[in-house]
Amino acid sequence: MDIGKSIFEAINLLGLIHEKTQSPEEKELLLIAAEALRFINTTGQQYEFEDYREDLGTEGPPMVIAGFATREDAENWLKNHPKPPHMAFVLIADEYHTVYYWREHNLRRMPSTPTVEYHLEEMMKAGLPPPVATFDTREEAKAWFYKLPQKPSQAVIQLGGEPYLAAYHRNIDHLAFHPFSLVDRLKESKPQP
Repeated sequence: MDIGKSIFEAINLLGLIHEKTQSPEEKELLLIAAEALRFINTTGQQYEFEDYREDLGTEGPPMVIAGFATREDAENWLKNHPKPPHMAFVLIADEYHTVYYWREHNLRRMPSTPTVEYHLEEMMKAGLPPPVATFDTREEAKAWFYKLPQKPSQAVIQLGGEPYLAAYHRNIDHLAFHPFSLVDRLKESKPQP
């Protein structure tokens, strides 16, 4: 499907709905939706939007916009970014963090967030999925994954004797490893009834 054509057709559809809508609040929301699609087109982000939509259809954890080996690397990126994102996910040492940026005060923050923990918890509701492969090291797992003809958005593997989720972030070509034991940490942080 041609994403540019689809965006154009979606804008036209929103316009038709806008004409039939009576509520000023709903008219404004339809305009915002159409303007968001125009923004994607005029800023040349059609392919990024197409990739985003493709990622939504996968079973993997939420999309990230960047990955960093260390907190220091991430902080330098955020500090020097001319137009930082607001409420976007990044990985720091394969842990999810949310980037917050408030333009009015040039305030930039990047707290950790239990995003992947909730994803793993959801996966485990029917019991721990069986691993598709077993490895001693991350390097072995990475080599195996990158040799796959079709890279899945996620795969359960055994890594060093523990179950892990190997999550592939196509948009940044990054393979992250998340131990299922993170769910225990999430349970510990939840208030007990």
